[in-house]
Amino acid sequence: MSKKVQIIAFLLLFAFILPFALPMLRSFFAGRQNQALTEEYLQTSPTTTTSPVFKKEGELNFIKKENQQEIKKIDIEIADNEAERQQGLMYRTQMEDTQGMLFIFPETEMQSFWMKNTLLPLDLLFVNDQKEIVTIQKYAQPKSEQSIPSSKPAKYVIEVNAGFCDRYQIKEGDLVSF
Repeated sequence: MSKKVQIIAFLLLFAFILPFALPMLRSFFAGRQNQALTEEYLQTSPTTTTSPVFKKEGELNFIKKENQQEIKKIDIEIADNEAERQQGLMYRTQMEDTQGMLFIFPETEMQSFWMKNTLLPLDLLFVNDQKEIVTIQKYAQPKSEQSIPSSKPAKYVIEVNAGFCDRYQIKEGDLVSF
């Protein structure tokens, strides 16, 4: 084979493999970043603090819209009042891949979050009152005060570890049940 044909074959192979490799690489690096940020916080924290402990208050299923098949089940902690919604996952230094937080709002409306005092990178899923995922904001950066908005009105918001949506191929339009 000529050098030109070898290069073209390599590029085609690379272009074919890249879409499958990216989600795995993101998950790998998100995990490393998560660990590094937690270690940095613990080393630079001016006072000794203990991370809030996850409290299982229910289960939530992610469901593929096309065939109604369960994608993934997680344990959830529920934030259904103003104080719990304001606290959210702040100051948590770890969360299992099978855990998340469900925020329940009194009204279906545009929602917006920020990551101030949140130490873990997260995926945020905004869900309407029919329990359909209407917006996904992936890889939200810890400690950021940047607004993370929904693109459509939502009644519920689910926070999971960054990379979760890529790992389980959860997309806008998919459903949840709890």
